Amino acid sequence: MNWDRWTAQAWEVRERAYAPYSGFAVGAVVVADDERSFVGCNVENLSYSLTQCAERVALGAAVAAGVRKLVAVVVVADTREPISPCGACRQVLAEFGDPEVLLVGREGFERFRLGELLPRASTGILDRS
Repeated sequence: MNWDRWTAQAWEVRERAYAPYSGFAVGAVVVADDERSFVGCNVENLSYSLTQCAERVALGAAVAAGVRKLVAVVVVADTREPISPCGACRQVLAEFGDPEVLLVGREGFERFRLGELLPRASTGILDRS
């Protein structure tokens, strides 16, 4: 796992976030099972419910490139403590496996499996025959 490279990518893409309303920029990287990485930043909208989180922007790029399995996710923000993906992002990411998740802030990081952040994700329908 190349955590340093992916974290650097997340900090870099964070600088391109479109956050004119909150002023809160987030960067994310999702990593496919073949170790290709895809970046995303948050994209706010005046109609706040239409805002796109950095994690889902990165995931959209990965899916557009044909990815169907994730092994890692990195989320960075300029906060003292690391921030965590929202519930919607957790559910959307769960569709693509149980990746390791690295959350990074100014004063440290935390690492989890997605399943620890979202126990019992709604993925059961994916197992039907």
